[in-house]
Amino acid sequence: MKKIDFDNDSIKKNILQAALPMLAAQILSLLYNIVDRIYIARIPDMGTTALGAVGLCFPIIMLTIAFSNLFGSGGAPLFSIKRGMSDDRAANTIMNTSFTMVCTFAVVFTALCMIFAKPLLIVFGASENALKYALPYLLIYLIGTLPSMISTGMNPFINAQGYSTTGMLSVAIGAVANLVLDPLFIFGFNFGIKGAAIATVISQILSALYVLHFLRKKAELKVRLMTLSEFSENTRYAKDIISLGTSGCVMQLTNSLVSICCNNVLSVTGGDLYISVMTIVSSIRQMVETPIYAIVEGSSPVLSYNYGAKRPARVRKSIFTMGLLVLLYTAVMWSVIILAPHALIAIFSSDSTLMDDAVKALNIYFAAFIFMDLQYIGQTTFKSLNKKKRAIFFSLLRKVFIVVPLTYILPYSFGMGTDGVFMAEPVSNVIGGSICFVTMLGTVLPELRRMEQ
Repeated sequence: MKKIDFDNDSIKKNILQAALPMLAAQILSLLYNIVDRIYIARIPDMGTTALGAVGLCFPIIMLTIAFSNLFGSGGAPLFSIKRGMSDDRAANTIMNTSFTMVCTFAVVFTALCMIFAKPLLIVFGASENALKYALPYLLIYLIGTLPSMISTGMNPFINAQGYSTTGMLSVAIGAVANLVLDPLFIFGFNFGIKGAAIATVISQILSALYVLHFLRKKAELKVRLMTLSEFSENTRYAKDIISLGTSGCVMQLTNSLVSICCNNVLSVTGGDLYISVMTIVSSIRQMVETPIYAIVEGSSPVLSYNYGAKRPARVRKSIFTMGLLVLLYTAVMWSVIILAPHALIAIFSSDSTLMDDAVKALNIYFAAFIFMDLQYIGQTTFKSLNKKKRAIFFSLLRKVFIVVPLTYILPYSFGMGTDGVFMAEPVSNVIGGSICFVTMLGTVLPELRRMEQ
């Protein structure tokens, strides 16, 4: 099985070898949620309301991703740094620690969310009408939390060992299954919105089984659950994983927080219709951001490995290559968003009453999207080089300290109504992204120069 050669191949080749399969994997992964929304929006007589109901479940879905990132994306850079230092024993222990935390947390999280599902949805802004669609969807979706977190949380360790194509296949299996099962359960068995959740859970299970099979049987460094005594002996690694993973986790948690705040304000200023609009805008953002995420996550093990191996020139080149790829892609997609918003919105809904409001919201929301690249580049660099405090700070800055306050200030204090909710995003992109990127340049590059002396 072909592996990426982190030691000898060029930086560009390393990043592309990691990023392209990851891009394919992320696009397929995106289909898990996107296909659900496309089909749900077309359920006769209830599509628009049901779509909004699924949007109300986003915070919980984002939380599962957040904690997968906490343990997976937190452990993988440390794993790569240890491998760069030729310490495979410590690398294996880090992976097993991450796996044990993923499984333990998933079980606890599922139980708590099932108990408090209804009050949580009400807090997220669900009306009585939306609740009858959102609650059944969420309760079924939660059954797949453990396999979902195993698949998402452990995939970075497959990529970090150089098996990026295998990482892609682990996602492809679940995504293809979801594509086939969605119409079958939603329309064939007439399960409606429940069918979308059932199809997703089955798909997540298939993906997780493949990940476990590879990491237990075929990978160079193999994964297993730790005993309580083993875990107790390696709490230092657990602390390091949580410390570093907090930045990625916080990014997702703050996405969840922003989603809750936006839905609350929109339910007051625009009603259920605007919650559906936000669901569409969020879905388009997810589509557009997927390749960016693939590029930066594909670059992360290259950065980490070379940093651990004390090769500052290759680290610097990795940052430059990652930034160039991200900026070129975003320039193309930004043009598509500005020039063809109707086509993007039509993917998710054919409801003519939504179109004008959704186009306006989309144009506002993506007005300064290219500045988000600066956040991605800076954030990924800090995380990959184990700069925990900076990674966490900049995760909080843009969303918690800028977006959340603006989500309330702009609609109410400035009288912007629903437009103010969507305007908070571009303002935060410019301020937060710029500060993060400038700080990265001012701190990381001098350190790399010192390493060469």
